[in-house]
Amino acid sequence: MMSELELLSQVRCFEGEQRQYRHVSKRLGCSMQLSVYLPPQAQTQKVPALYWLSGLTCNDQNFSTKAGAQRVAAELGVALVMPDTSPRGEGVPDDPEGHWDFGLGAGFYLNATQAPWSEHYQMYDYVVEELPALLQAHLPLSELQSISGHSMGGHGALVIALRNPGRYRSVSAFAPIVHPSACPWGQKAFSRYLGEDPERWKAWDSVELLRQGAELLPALIDQGLADNFLEQELRTPDWQAACQARGLEVPVRYREGYDHSYYFIASFIEEHLRFHAQHLLQ
Repeated sequence: MMSELELLSQVRCFEGEQRQYRHVSKRLGCSMQLSVYLPPQAQTQKVPALYWLSGLTCNDQNFSTKAGAQRVAAELGVALVMPDTSPRGEGVPDDPEGHWDFGLGAGFYLNATQAPWSEHYQMYDYVVEELPALLQAHLPLSELQSISGHSMGGHGALVIALRNPGRYRSVSAFAPIVHPSACPWGQKAFSRYLGEDPERWKAWDSVELLRQGAELLPALIDQGLADNFLEQELRTPDWQAACQARGLEVPVRYREGYDHSYYFIASFIEEHLRFHAQHLLQ
């Protein structure tokens, strides 16, 4: 099996290159695809990277084709790294009932502890440890990195940043699932991946991590007020309350009329990229 990066495609984009790779992940026990945008500055020097974590049902290409982020990334000299949302392939278990909010495309960026999920669903270790080491060894990426995401990926970005404050310079999210222990999507996933004890869920919940005193990096959250998932699944006010209880600045911007779609992301991705560049390029 291949242990390094296999280039599947590359196209010119804003004088940089949009690429897609495949490799075998030892941590996930399967072949994985990912997308990377290298800005033009990467032709002559190592550049910092923004890791983007996508949401439920997505793969590595949703953000690269829908968000329109490459133009600003090229201007700023920041690479974009877009992993898949779960392990995939023969032998990787899926929701036995075929639901879209669990299993394939819904890894929730945690390390599963319960069979049969624990064999492959180790997305936290993959994103935090395995993938950066692989990419920094084979691509012109520096050790400077920030992290962002949408919905389930916003959950992943916040949790990863809170658990690893020295590893990332900044974190942002669009419509993140901030309190998965208290919403149907999260409760379904956590009970299967982690077991039925809610105490075990707290280590993978950004609101609970804040309540436990986790360090908050420079952060930015955008949330649409026309998002159908806001009240039941996303629970943004819970994040605000957790910040306020600790006297922290609440980095949430509510956007009137915006929903949960990539139109929302495309509308404000430039602001997020410039926010991260302030911390990656200082």
